[in-house]
Amino acid sequence: MTSASSTAVLVVVGAGPRTTGLLERIAANAPELWDTGRELRIHLVDPHPPGPGRIWRHEQSSLLRMNSMAEDVTMFTDETSTIDGPVRPGPSLAEWAAQFSGRGPRHTPYDEPSDPDVLAELRTLAGTDFPTRRAQSAYLDWVFRRALAELPPSVTVEWHRTTATAVTGPPDGPQRVHLADRATPLTADLVVLAQGHLGAAPQAHHRDHAAFARRHGRFHLPPEFSADADLSGLRPGEHVVLRGFGLAFVDLMVLLTEGRGGVYRTESDGTLTYLPSGREPVLHVGSRRGVPYHSKTRYRLKGPRPPLPRHFGPEAVDALLAEGRPLDLRRDVWPLMAKEIGFGHYHELFHAHPERTAYPWARFLDAYDRLDWYSPEMTALVAASVPDPADRLDFEALDRPLDGLSFPTPDAFQDHLRDRIAQDVARREDPEFSADLGAFLALLSVYGRLPRLVASGRLTARSVADDLDGWWHGFFSFLASGPPGFRLRQLLALSRAGIVHFVGAGIRIGTDEATGTFTASSPTVPGHTVHATALIEAYLPGPSLVRTDDPLLRALYREGALAEEVIADPTHTHRSGLVTVSPGDGHLVDPSFGGPHPRRIALGAPTNSRAVAAFARPRTDAPAFRQNDAVARALLRALSTAEPGTASPPGDAHPVRV
Repeated sequence: MTSASSTAVLVVVGAGPRTTGLLERIAANAPELWDTGRELRIHLVDPHPPGPGRIWRHEQSSLLRMNSMAEDVTMFTDETSTIDGPVRPGPSLAEWAAQFSGRGPRHTPYDEPSDPDVLAELRTLAGTDFPTRRAQSAYLDWVFRRALAELPPSVTVEWHRTTATAVTGPPDGPQRVHLADRATPLTADLVVLAQGHLGAAPQAHHRDHAAFARRHGRFHLPPEFSADADLSGLRPGEHVVLRGFGLAFVDLMVLLTEGRGGVYRTESDGTLTYLPSGREPVLHVGSRRGVPYHSKTRYRLKGPRPPLPRHFGPEAVDALLAEGRPLDLRRDVWPLMAKEIGFGHYHELFHAHPERTAYPWARFLDAYDRLDWYSPEMTALVAASVPDPADRLDFEALDRPLDGLSFPTPDAFQDHLRDRIAQDVARREDPEFSADLGAFLALLSVYGRLPRLVASGRLTARSVADDLDGWWHGFFSFLASGPPGFRLRQLLALSRAGIVHFVGAGIRIGTDEATGTFTASSPTVPGHTVHATALIEAYLPGPSLVRTDDPLLRALYREGALAEEVIADPTHTHRSGLVTVSPGDGHLVDPSFGGPHPRRIALGAPTNSRAVAAFARPRTDAPAFRQNDAVARALLRALSTAEPGTASPPGDAHPVRV
């Protein structure tokens, strides 16, 4: 063992929100677990500023916004957090912003953001506003500096503004993290990989479309982070097909319209009108569902918060695992998930809007608890106790709203979808429909229970591929991760202005060699084909270790030093593209070592832990916070007894100060 005065070294690759949350948990747990007589040096490696990282960096368009209200964004644990370490409450984005207008207490360390536009936004930011990403960047920067301020003096943090290219070293010895612009690697006792969301090289069909575009002098954009996309090659008036109708599409829509000088005007009747600059392309958008994601709610619960979980909590997962058989998510798990979401919905409806129900809550709940979600008895109960079908929860109708519909002309479909979008925005901004928010909170609870079920290995390979990573991920995003309502009102204005056209569901993309154009069609409007000189894949890159643009993960994968998650059974093999980590502690599974690597940990988006965003809605017992706390405690325990190697020299590191 080493002396108490020796220096322990931790290298964290990636310095975005996940790392910020980890540092906050290290600071919270250090009084219990760290010997202040021993030094701990933490190196952060990231070419982007620590705190916001790449995705939330300040240097992106000021037009881009979050899809969460300011009061629904926090980086701090609270009374709902089921963690072993201490709860350290802190302000939500809205509470933090209030200090700049004098509406709230000042938070230490206190510095006004240097960007005057961001400061002006924060001074007027209401809890129900959807902030710019630059405002979130400022909040994340402050959370990072607060975490540093709360570390004991024996813990120092240095930032290396570069890219990590490789990590080497034996399982029982020092690890060396190699940097892109430095000959001498960093030497560490433990390494944490927290790179966040990653890009990837295009898939084969994207490469085919790119080759077509090159042959004919056309524009093609494979899946890309919208803030990073180079859209300069799109000409004014050029017809562009966009495949994807989620948040990536919304960002691209903004950049190609307002971002090119167009403006919106509110008419005397409240209608939004778009005034083009003349520099916009013409956008044709479609997707599997053919409709945009549901608008985010912009109201609070009117009744008491639903006591979650109730039907899909730890006990329900225990019972599923105790059956000792392969599980199919849609058949065995989804009915419990649906019942939980339904509980959140009806809890709010009965408590906040009792005049729209026929039974007292206690009577309804007694029957609801006993019945299966898809049983005829449950259908009869809901029909009898909730008279208006608009107040009932119908997942199948929500999931595929265009199924069975077709339209004789493109104009007829434009009218239909505009009406649908307007109705969705009105509902999501009307507190009379606050039951939708109850369902949303239950959705978050359900999401947080799935990682344990996946880690058990009981879900069949086909179910993980098609149901979990396929249908469920898309359905959750469709219901819970949509844009603010004002973005959909802008979409309607763009549609009326002829800038955006709707293609339909089940979009099919093709190429026409004779005309050198991309084609798009949909069974929603039979016989209609769009020809365009540009194609944009309007969705984010999927996980892939084969195609990842992260040099460190790519090197480890090629060396056989990390494992892709592969779920196999006699009927199917599913390769998820995610890094396999051990459940709970996040240690990298290293095939060359034969198990979890004791000195390498991976967290966040690229891993099969499937934890959700690094920040969360307050009072939801966020899974990422639970993981951060568990990993921080494990790191402190391991580093307090580790046999350290030679501490890395400072080199070109930046000591981070608050």
